[in-house]
Amino acid sequence: MSRIGRMPIAIPAGVTVDVAENNKVTVKGPKGTLERVLPEEMEIKVEGAELTVSRPNDLKRMKSLHGLTRTLIANMVKGVTDGYEKVLEINGVGYRAQKQGKKLVLSLGYSHPVEMEDPEGIETVVEGTDKIIVKGIDKEKVGQFAAEIRDKRRPEPYKGKGIKYADEVIRRKVGKTGKK
Repeated sequence: MSRIGRMPIAIPAGVTVDVAENNKVTVKGPKGTLERVLPEEMEIKVEGAELTVSRPNDLKRMKSLHGLTRTLIANMVKGVTDGYEKVLEINGVGYRAQKQGKKLVLSLGYSHPVEMEDPEGIETVVEGTDKIIVKGIDKEKVGQFAAEIRDKRRPEPYKGKGIKYADEVIRRKVGKTGKK
């Protein structure tokens, strides 16, 4: 049995969860509303302040969807109550970030500044010149946009220059040694 799939999801006060036909789940909370269509085979029940997900049989596909469905709903509930954030750090001489309205302007050693527009429901905050915080209620969108920012200049292993996640560890390499 799926250990994650079996766990009930506690619905905090101020959050409403609606399950429409075809398993369209809508979660409303203090930070906003999220909706998602989940696999139809899963049975989603809301009982009081708890939500449970159960599967019809033990086929391999049902087992894999069971834990996934529960985790997706749990992420939606956490998103509308607390929200998600990813912190990125910029390392490198002359590398910096600034905010212009809804645009994030990055100077990353290219011949031109890199401009990125904040997507719908995502907010970026720049602390100082070398720290970017990506905030939002949808975990998937926050992670995706943070990954897109990081892709503009990935950290390199020799000097560690580039954009990295705050909790990421860059495996450093030793550079070339001169002739003797």
